[in-house]
Amino acid sequence: MNLGEYFDKVRGFGVMATADAGGNVNVAALSRPYMVDENTAAFIMAGHLTHKNLTSNPKACYFFKENDSYDGKRLYLTKIKEEENGELIETIRKIRYPIFSTKYSNESKYVVFFRVDKVIPLVADGVLRPGVKEK
Repeated sequence: MNLGEYFDKVRGFGVMATADAGGNVNVAALSRPYMVDENTAAFIMAGHLTHKNLTSNPKACYFFKENDSYDGKRLYLTKIKEEENGELIETIRKIRYPIFSTKYSNESKYVVFFRVDKVIPLVADGVLRPGVKEK
C-alpha cells in the first residue's frame, strides 16, 4: 500500500516534531497528511510554533500511531513550499475529512508541502513491544 492509500484508509494519531534555527524543539498534534504524490506530503496548519519553526528550519518528523496498535510510520520531511489558500485548505479538508467539520477550521491558514525524505516503521526492528518477551 502506498502512502496515499495508507493515510486515506488507516486511522490513528499524529504529531509533528520541529525545531527552530537554535535547536529548540516543539511537538504538536497534526492530522494525517494529504499525499500529493508518493514523495510529497501536505499538512494544513495554523500559524503557531510548528509553522514558525519551519520558517527557520525546514526539517521535520511526523510520527503516526495507528489506532489500537503499536504500528505506524515515521516520516522524515523537508519543507519545500507553503501556500495561504483558503480554497485549497477546504479542498484538502473535504478530501481528508468528508463528513466532519473541525472547531479549528478558522485557525488553519497554511498548506505546507514537504518532500518525504525517509519513511520508517513507528517501532523499529529489534525494539520490544509491550507484552513481548525477549527470546
